[in-house]
Parts: sequence; structure tokens; C-alpha cells
Amino acid sequence: MPVLALAVLAAGCSSPGRDAGVVPDSWVEPHTGMEFVRLPAGRFEMGAPEGEVGREPVETLHGVTISQPFELGRYEVTQGEWQAVMGSNPSHFHDCPRCPVERVSYLDVQGFITRLERLSGEPFRLPSEAEWEYACRAGTTTPFSTGDNLTAAQANYDARYPYAGHPPGEYRAATMPVGSLPPNPWGLYDMHGNVWEWTGDDDCPYPTAAQTDPRPRCGSGLKVIRGGSWYFNAESARCGLRYTHAPSLLGFSLGFRLVHGTDPGSPAGGR
Repeated sequence: MPVLALAVLAAGCSSPGRDAGVVPDSWVEPHTGMEFVRLPAGRFEMGAPEGEVGREPVETLHGVTISQPFELGRYEVTQGEWQAVMGSNPSHFHDCPRCPVERVSYLDVQGFITRLERLSGEPFRLPSEAEWEYACRAGTTTPFSTGDNLTAAQANYDARYPYAGHPPGEYRAATMPVGSLPPNPWGLYDMHGNVWEWTGDDDCPYPTAAQTDPRPRCGSGLKVIRGGSWYFNAESARCGLRYTHAPSLLGFSLGFRLVHGTDPGSPAGGR
């Protein structure tokens, strides 16, 4: 898959108008300043191959097609952005406006989306699990978008417990401001580490057949979270790692990022 060309919006410059039928490579939500990167449609192998260090049985490898481009937050939603919408800050590490907001449940996030949509006049939602992994991989097939290893210089995780016997590194013991470390090949920051990220999907068994735009709903009572965090080891930050939480739960290493737009074929947003 060719590397996506990303345009950075310069300060004081206007983006192409959507009414003119021109879709920019990135878009900034005016009330909060959240930036969204337009990602291409494409196909990838979701899950992890047998033999990948840390692979769990639920990570069955299967083909997934993302049929339409979509716009994903360049960064995890920050404390400052949450404060601008909700008027409060629930975070454990609460004195850092550019750090990701955490201690927010799936239900809290739905409340944030509702208010943000009223302020912005635009639709938003959590990414599906498939969209999240597709974005995390950014065209790569290795355990991390960085290759076969992830260092503390590349992600904020507990590097005292490195991947597959690699040398240990720094444990920062806290979140970091978003964008502090290098982005993945598609210009997305903190897809590995910093905070876990809610997805919109139920925790359902993977299919064995290829899927297009999967949105699993199986009544499991659990939602999938992705990406690892500052509090967890390298294996937890693998592209294919699946972890879960009940929608009402929260924690000091659990946050989110958003998609700008609705689900394909779902005018209600498919939350």
C-alpha cells in the first residue's frame, strides 16, 4: 500500500471547503482544535500470525477491507479538549492540558461525543476495532508499526518489560503530552502506548473468513480497548493485541481518540 501523503494545515491558512467537494488530508474541529487525518480505504490482515511473540489465541488472523476513507484523530483526545467540551477534567494526571484525558468510561465518551456534536455541528464516533488496527498498522505487517520492536524512544509504555528479549528502557510512570514521540507512517501519534483507547465494538470472537467494514455486536457486555499504555508492557502495545473493559469502567491509563464522520451506511453514526 502506498504511504499516505499527509498535508499539514498551516496556522492562519484555511482548509478547502467541503461544500466545494474537496476533502482535505486533515481537518481541524474549530471548537476544540482536534485534528483529524484522512486515511485511505484498503485491505489488511487483522490479528496476529502464529509465532508472533505475545500472540493470544483470540488474535485469529483474517482479512479485513476498509471500504471507504475515514478521518481519525491525529492525537488521543486531550484533557484540554475534554475540558472545553465537558467543563471538567476527570484525569488522574490532571495538571497537563496536552496529556490525554483518562479515567473516562465508554459511557462517559458517549456523553462527550453528544456534546461535541452539538457544539461542532459535525458527526463523531469511536473507531471500530478494525479501523483502529488498520490505522495503527499504517500499512505495516510487523508486531508494531515501528517493526519487530518498540523502544521507549518510540512509545510511552513500561519499558522495564521490553518486547521479545530486547534491552529494557525508561519507565515514565505517567502519561505524556500527545505528540511527544514520533508518529506512525500515517502521521498518527501514540497508537502504541500512552493510554489505552476505547473502540466502538463489542468483544466478539474473530471470524475466520474475510470481512468488510466489520462492526461486531454480540452482546458480550464488554468493549474492546486497544494500544497499551504507560502502565503496561511492550506486548500490550502490539498492533494486534485485544483487551477489554466493561463500558462503565474507567482507569488512569484508559482514554480514546475519535473518528470524524459516521459509520459507512449508518446515518445515525453507528455508536
